[in-house]
Amino acid sequence: MPEIDQQPLFSAVGIAKSFGGVQALRGVDLDVSAGEIHALLGQNGAGKSTLVKILNGVHPSGSYSGTIRLDGQPVAFASPAAARASGVGYVPQEIEVLEQLSVAENVFAGRTGLGEGMLVSQRRLQRHAAEIFEELGIDIDPRVYVAALTSAQRHLVMIARAIVLRPRVLMLDEPTASLSGTEVDALFAVLRRLKAQGVAMIYITHRLPEVMAICDRATVLRDGKVAVQIAREDFDAETFIFSMSGQRMQRLFPEHAAPVGTKPVLEVNHLNVPGHRGAIHGVRDVGFSVMAGEIVGLAGLLGSGRSEILHGIYGRVAATGEIGVEGKRVDIRTPRDARAAGIALLTEDRKRDGLLFNLPVGANITIGNLGPLARNGLVRGGQERSAILAAMRALNVKASSPQASVMHLSGGNQQKLLFARVLMRAPKLLLLDEPTKGVDAATRHEIYRLVVELAEKGVGLLVVASELEELIGLCDRCLTIADGRIVDEFRRGEGGEERVLRAVAAAQARDRETTMQASQ
Repeated sequence: MPEIDQQPLFSAVGIAKSFGGVQALRGVDLDVSAGEIHALLGQNGAGKSTLVKILNGVHPSGSYSGTIRLDGQPVAFASPAAARASGVGYVPQEIEVLEQLSVAENVFAGRTGLGEGMLVSQRRLQRHAAEIFEELGIDIDPRVYVAALTSAQRHLVMIARAIVLRPRVLMLDEPTASLSGTEVDALFAVLRRLKAQGVAMIYITHRLPEVMAICDRATVLRDGKVAVQIAREDFDAETFIFSMSGQRMQRLFPEHAAPVGTKPVLEVNHLNVPGHRGAIHGVRDVGFSVMAGEIVGLAGLLGSGRSEILHGIYGRVAATGEIGVEGKRVDIRTPRDARAAGIALLTEDRKRDGLLFNLPVGANITIGNLGPLARNGLVRGGQERSAILAAMRALNVKASSPQASVMHLSGGNQQKLLFARVLMRAPKLLLLDEPTKGVDAATRHEIYRLVVELAEKGVGLLVVASELEELIGLCDRCLTIADGRIVDEFRRGEGGEERVLRAVAAAQARDRETTMQASQ
């Protein structure tokens, strides 16, 4: 493995940027050397994504002050295409794919000819994509349309798209936000190979264990400025958290006693959800219950069917089986049926499925909840504003006013908006799909406290999260999902990450043995 060159390959000097009078960056310096993985840390709103978008040309030269240097020479990127042409790759946090094209076409978007003239060979595209996926440890059929993929799988496609260009500098913004432990390990193996090849990487994440595992140096931003730069030998979780927030680390998960003697708020029997070709396995004959005031986690690997269980219950996808809410069977064919039954869903991808960027903060909270705020078909403006302000205070949403743009809110505040929207209906059952995806440590703790408070008020919660530590620390009971089936169940204190992974591995081994026997 080559030693890290002391001369920076890529650097930013004195970068400053403002949006509408709000100073996002205040003279930020950052550098990364060949063969180095440099962590960029900070709470939501600290300026991390803004800095990386400047370095990648999303915010073009002239829209900021300061200097970018590549190989010691000043560069000015007018667009992401110009950055890519200079060898600077970028994997954004927001999912950017072409849904009506195949996976292979998305991986090679913009260069589908592969140097073979004007005609595109789908077979060559698929073969090259398969080779990249094998290198990355990704199990996705290159022939499948991206529209059939889950949010996490789409993110893997974006990572493959960036790596296929063989960049000299690679910037990754929350690349593991939707990935489970196995997928993260596979991605880290790829990043280590790129590091050995001398690629310089800037790695944005809220997951401190990942920084400890793979990064060589860290820069912490706070309020648009560099708070501290930390060498590898000084890495420490408490140091990171204090540098980001100015506060000492608190208890990670709030204390919560599992409910005793409560009745089921949700009963599921024989739930089946068809799988999309090559994308997911589907859900097969799943049955379980959630008690009032109980937090139940669905643990499993990417594509295991954990999110599809939520979507089947909520009516977002076609499903068969029996669903009961508070002892009464309900017929759920659409999300409207689910909401009428007292079920709410917080989706995994807030950009695609949750937020309405053409509407302001307030409207994003009340959309779908206007019935109680209207009289004779007309929304009462004063009552709506009072409801919005009450929701913003309750969830600690940091926005200048209800009329503020959602686009300029941090990821954590955008997530709080979605919580505020679903909680306006006072649901009996709340389905949470990756509730802390892409939020900082402080916001994550706020969400944990909110989940526990809801449980203590008698709400049932069913949670999907890629971070097993989160499920095990937060939930009263965990169900392990593999290939669309429940393969294990345990309560708090009865197991941990190892138990989940062992159950998944055992289930996969049984499936392989069954497949081999059937083929003989």
